[in-house]
Formats: sequence, structure tokens, C-alpha cells
Amino acid sequence: GKDGWFHTGDIGEFVNDKFLKITDRKKELFKTSGGKYVAPQPLENKYKEFPYIEQIMIIGENRKFVSALIVPSFMNLREWCAKKELSNSTNEEMIEHEEVIDLFQKAIEEFNEDINKVEQAKKFKLLADEWSVESGELTPTMKVKRRVILEKCKNEIEELYGDQVYV
Repeated sequence: GKDGWFHTGDIGEFVNDKFLKITDRKKELFKTSGGKYVAPQPLENKYKEFPYIEQIMIIGENRKFVSALIVPSFMNLREWCAKKELSNSTNEEMIEHEEVIDLFQKAIEEFNEDINKVEQAKKFKLLADEWSVESGELTPTMKVKRRVILEKCKNEIEELYGDQVYV
């Protein structure tokens, strides 16, 4: 590379001036309408610490705020619903429950306390269908295909941003 640097398209930071730690793929960075750059991957990994989140994609390119598309961990959620005596025969049914939406809302608010304001997911949408390699949302190495999901979830995303008055 130029000046002895490799140009890999990665974003890194030096840790203790010695080690280069790759923090995120540059191509996954997006910019909000307010001109702030957001790196979705570290945020997704953070939110995924919540045991009821199986898959998550952080969105917000050219939008006023960041949101999340979430595929719950239906195995865990089914147990939770059973304990609360909420119907849980289908995924669709479970994600409609007020109590379930509330469970995710509270968790996300808690995680947001440790996240830079610009990068916090202000809204989220629970999805009933898991993403998979077969259905095209994941690469063979289980990475989220962002463009595919943005396309497939167009309507859900419009619902999230439909009332662009949110600040």
C-alpha cells in the first residue's frame, strides 16, 4: 500500500499505539440526515447481549435517527410468554403482544444508557421471520446482508420513519 499502509477498506484504531484493532467495516458505516456517521456492527453486538434478541440490524442512513430491525430469539421469547400466560403459538402472535414490545423497549432503553446519543436506537420493529442463508438475508458466514434486508423490510422501515417528526 501507499506509505507502507495496507488499504483494506477497514476502519481501525491503534490500541496502546501498538496493535491495530479493526473496529468496523468501512462500507457498513452510514450517515444520518444530520450528517453523523454510525457504525452499525458494534451497536448490533451490544444490543445482542439481550437474551431475547437473536438477530438485529441497525438502520438510519439519511434518516433523522437510528432504528433497529429485530428478530427475537423465539425460543427464549416463547418461554417468557408461557410464563406470562400470553399466547405463543406463532411468532406473529408473540411480537404483537404489548408486554413483549414493552420487554424490548425497556431493554433497549437500558442499553442506550451506554451508547452515544446519536447512535442510540430510538425505535425498533420486531420481525416474525428469522433471517437465514436459505432465505437470502445472511451470507454463508452468517453476516447480515444489509441491502437485502432493507429491500425486504421496506414497509416495516417506512412504518418506523413514517412520521419523520421524531427528533
